[in-house]
Amino acid sequence: MTKENLYFLAIIPPALICEEIISIQQYIATRFQSGAALKVIPHITLKAPFRFLSDQHENVIQWFDQMSINVVPFSLELKGFAAFENPKQPVIYVKPNFNPPLFDLQKQISHNFNTAFPDLALKNTELPFKPHLTIAYRDLKPQFFEEARKEFQTKNYEATFLITDFRLMQHDGKHWDSIRSYQMQL
Repeated sequence: MTKENLYFLAIIPPALICEEIISIQQYIATRFQSGAALKVIPHITLKAPFRFLSDQHENVIQWFDQMSINVVPFSLELKGFAAFENPKQPVIYVKPNFNPPLFDLQKQISHNFNTAFPDLALKNTELPFKPHLTIAYRDLKPQFFEEARKEFQTKNYEATFLITDFRLMQHDGKHWDSIRSYQMQL
């Protein structure tokens, strides 16, 4: 059986914001018995997870390094919390304010991916793009989801950071590692 590698592309906030979000995730893990979000660094997904045979790893790296992205660094404001009310897998998240450069970046990444790998269609979950930083999902039981959603509707969270790069993440079988960074140019 041929081994597959699992990847995704993401924006990783600065360390201080990651620490704040991890603190919120830890609270949710304790209060609402939902710790799955703690298994990956806080991030905004730009390209949902995708698989390649392990012998194609260098092709993925080459594609990532040679992408043509025409988006300059930009600021992103995070403000408040929201939820995806999926009955099977509800999600509670930190909400970014609407930001045209963020949508443009995701669109350009999708275009690059579809051009390089036309056989790997975008997943329905990627369209339309719904940027978010997950604080609870997967193991958040329905009875706790409603309670957590109500609690976080009234909580405030604000942060702003400059996005200068995005990352290629790879799963090593236990956790996600950042294996490449794409620096956006001024």
